Amino acid sequence: MKPDLKNKKTAAVAGSLAGILIVAAILILLNAILKPVNLRWDCTEGKRYTLSRGTGNILKNLDKPVSIRFYYSRNAADMPAFLKTYASRVEDLLGEFQRAGGKRVELKKLNPTPDSDEEDSAVLDGISGQTLDALGAGEPVYLGVAVSSGGKTAVLPFLNPENEAQLEYDLSRAITEVTATKKVKLGILSSLPVMGGYDTPQIMMMQQRQAPKPPWWIITELKRNFDVVEIPATTDAIAPDIDVVLAIHPGDLGDATLYALDQFVLRGGRLLAFLDPFPLSGMNQPYMKPAGSSLGKLLSRWGIEFTADKLVADRKLGTRMRGGYGTVETMPTVLSLTREEMDSADPAVASLNNLLLFCAGTFSGKPVEGLQQTTLLHTSDDAGVTDTFAAQQPGEMILRNLKTDGKKHALAIKLTGTFPTAFPEGKPGDAAETADETKKTDAASDAKKSEPPKKETGLKKSVKPGFVVLIGDADMLYDPFCVREMNFLGQKVAQPINDNLNFALNMVDQLSGDDNLLEIRARGTASHPFTVVRDLQAEAEKEFQDRIIKLENDLRDVQQQITELQSKRKPGESELLSSEQRELLKEFRQKEVEARKELKQVRKQLRQKIDSLENTLIFVNMALMPLLVILAGIVVAVVRHRRGARR
Repeated sequence: MKPDLKNKKTAAVAGSLAGILIVAAILILLNAILKPVNLRWDCTEGKRYTLSRGTGNILKNLDKPVSIRFYYSRNAADMPAFLKTYASRVEDLLGEFQRAGGKRVELKKLNPTPDSDEEDSAVLDGISGQTLDALGAGEPVYLGVAVSSGGKTAVLPFLNPENEAQLEYDLSRAITEVTATKKVKLGILSSLPVMGGYDTPQIMMMQQRQAPKPPWWIITELKRNFDVVEIPATTDAIAPDIDVVLAIHPGDLGDATLYALDQFVLRGGRLLAFLDPFPLSGMNQPYMKPAGSSLGKLLSRWGIEFTADKLVADRKLGTRMRGGYGTVETMPTVLSLTREEMDSADPAVASLNNLLLFCAGTFSGKPVEGLQQTTLLHTSDDAGVTDTFAAQQPGEMILRNLKTDGKKHALAIKLTGTFPTAFPEGKPGDAAETADETKKTDAASDAKKSEPPKKETGLKKSVKPGFVVLIGDADMLYDPFCVREMNFLGQKVAQPINDNLNFALNMVDQLSGDDNLLEIRARGTASHPFTVVRDLQAEAEKEFQDRIIKLENDLRDVQQQITELQSKRKPGESELLSSEQRELLKEFRQKEVEARKELKQVRKQLRQKIDSLENTLIFVNMALMPLLVILAGIVVAVVRHRRGARR
């Protein structure tokens, strides 16, 4: 090799190394300079690591100082790596809160060690120290937050990494809780044991030694943020200090209770009602047969109809579920809703990703004058209504008999405006009571006439704009259908499996008037279902459905012919069947076998086509782009090689 060429290559390598070292030095210097500023560029979808606008509004409008105490056992030997990583992210988020809140937010970072003042402070704040070793003999580990203001304290005892997506909401809610002048009072009205306890008095007497059932998770979450009270399903009045009523499958309410709800709405109360034509959550209760719920006279007076005895089925939104013997089938009555089926303009649902509804009913009709309707959730255009009996049938049979009407059915609606009363004659029962009282007075003294008791006429229309939200399914709030319960460091926690809880909590927040918390909570889960696969799957099932129906009809005809042939044998005949009949029977049996075989093959082809569609789209979404990058790299390398060869 020539000396000049060798020197040039050495100089090139040295220059490259020097360039790398210079770039590294610049990056290290910039990092040191900008570290105190903590500048970040959030490239995630939905800006998952940037404070939401709602949080910014809450912190900007603080009218009193807030103290945030972050307890983290930095030096604990038992602290696992994943908790250390999570604690670092929590610390960064709290720093964002402090910067956004300015002088109004004070952040203290405390390291509770055994027998230290920091540990005493954690105990006083209600922060839980968790022992991580199996025997429970190790050093307790702390990872929690306490927020206080004006003598009130809200606590996140131990931060679970599984619920990281909800952390910003929990912190914002804690700040709102300690700075609010009073809690919103929320009334719960339900015919289901949503508040916990025993299903029935009989069960309570039989199981006195057993612990009562816990409340549903939706109630547990609401109790953290609201003053929750139970309203009996037989009540005839709703306390004037109740701001919002949440009805979860209220059942068949009497006129007295409907009148109480009527007057509550007319005086400006907010109503959120989860109705249900076929409550699966009630099937586990002894002595209770699932029956639909509706607000009866109230809906009729508002111009709204609800299918309390029918449920909706949807080919496109049907959910793939595992049945018996490991089989997988599409259940068109279990609806998997995506953003396409939600109202993007409503802040309570705009940022949700996926909802799961079980045997839901639909709303129809035209609101009366003075009311405006907004459809929050709806089906696809390949849906229809079927009897509640279909809820207990296989999905294939439901699809076979489903008659779609080509329109989108409303699954949840919002009514706003001036509501008319459903009881223009006044409180139910008052007329009869007045007549009885008058008769007693007349019989006591004909000479002395007394005025009959005044009848309670009640309000005739809204005294201020009303707000009612109606949802056609209550099972979406049932624990097994919305959360996955688990044990985390000795604590029972629930991880959402869909946005059902977020939807309900967002609605309560909206009705209680706290709009800032809506978009924070809505960032809780991120799911992007394959809607293209869903539509293609519905088309594939529709394509094969006619063939399946024809084969099943042929099989039924053959079986009927076999039965008729065997019934022709006369009593007392020595032979069961003649030789001719035996030949016919053999032929029919062969047709039956062939029909079953072909039916099985068609169903197998259907499953293969659906699986192929899913696998193809998964490949396109996950593998195609890396392959294109590799291919582009190869093309660039070949082009460069050819250019180098020409020189």
